[in-house]
Amino acid sequence: MVNPWKTYVKLSAVLMGSNGLTKGSLAFLNYPAQLMFKSTKVLPVMVMGAFIPGLKRKYPPHEYVSAVLLVVGLILFTLADAHTSPNFSVIGVLMVSGALIMDAFLGNLQEAIFTMNPATTQTEMLFCSTLVGMPFLIPPMLVTGELFKAWSSCSQHPYVYGVLVFEAMATFIGQVSVLSLIALFGAATTAMVTTARKAITLLLSYLIFTKPLTEQHGSGLLLITMGIILKMLPDNKSPKKGSTATAPPPPPPPMFENEARSEDNRFQIGIEEAEEKRRLV
Repeated sequence: MVNPWKTYVKLSAVLMGSNGLTKGSLAFLNYPAQLMFKSTKVLPVMVMGAFIPGLKRKYPPHEYVSAVLLVVGLILFTLADAHTSPNFSVIGVLMVSGALIMDAFLGNLQEAIFTMNPATTQTEMLFCSTLVGMPFLIPPMLVTGELFKAWSSCSQHPYVYGVLVFEAMATFIGQVSVLSLIALFGAATTAMVTTARKAITLLLSYLIFTKPLTEQHGSGLLLITMGIILKMLPDNKSPKKGSTATAPPPPPPPMFENEARSEDNRFQIGIEEAEEKRRLV
């Protein structure tokens, strides 16, 4: 463990706030409305990256355009399959907006930890943030009685234990993969990858289950593709004139100077000894 516990306490608090507000907002919003808000996560992540200590990231304009295209395309694609229209509630909007702010802090805090301490591993961050979050989750579960209801339900249906183990293994692989993306490419790129993953998952469901694709699906896929291609374009930064001029060779290291001085001293001592011998003769 290379980071102090207080680092993971902050990270775990943000993680709990994000998940809690996201799940709780479904009590006041229907799924299409929540999905519209959550699809915009990449934009707050990019904006918040400029204010996190240790990062101070600045993105080129084409990356913001790419993020907007990706978000709008995903919203169009998902709402084309919605059987109900988005239903908005003030409390639900406030909760999902708070979840977006927590998401913006979460990805950038993880990137800042990897940046300021490169020795941090993905398994350490996942283990410590989960371990710290357990004491925060158990008291509310005891107060609301959810823990006892879940325990009795699992006892009546033992196959649930196998499902939970499989889900835990899949979640571990997914979380380690996301943390690896954050460590290598940053929080904003990871948010764009996870957003594009949602679109690919939806597209595969249409191809596998042979659902009909409408014009709105096509428009959404077109915007998503444009956003991904724009993100993949390299930054063309032309070198300044005169920057190709060769610099003068560096001076020799002090080690060679010391060796040369020692050779001169030995040569001078040899000359003095020869002069003494001549005087004695």
